[in-house]
Amino acid sequence: QVQLVESGGGLVQTGGSLRLSCAASGTISSISTMDWYRQAPGKTRESLATITRDDNTYYADSVKGRFTISRGMAKNTVYLQMNSLKPEDTAVYYCRAVMWGTPFWGQGTQVTVSS
Repeated sequence: QVQLVESGGGLVQTGGSLRLSCAASGTISSISTMDWYRQAPGKTRESLATITRDDNTYYADSVKGRFTISRGMAKNTVYLQMNSLKPEDTAVYYCRAVMWGTPFWGQGTQVTVSS
């Protein structure tokens, strides 16, 4: 089992930055990938960025060049640095970990970008 806790969301103006954190606990040594997703009201959940066990990273076109996924020194924390934020980035942001093909989700953190 893996438990995930996100933090770092909040209200920011257009063009601003936020850094989200996702702290994992449990059987973290068996995690293969960790991801960030977001879900805006009335929309489906969208994959944003992935980091693999080997620290390879992948991004959705919608955030490439603005968002950066990284891992902390302790390896149990994943970050999402978000720059040049736009009102359309407003959503609940979720962290996901995949272990043996099973996804585990955090509770989400709200990000609101004001125009």
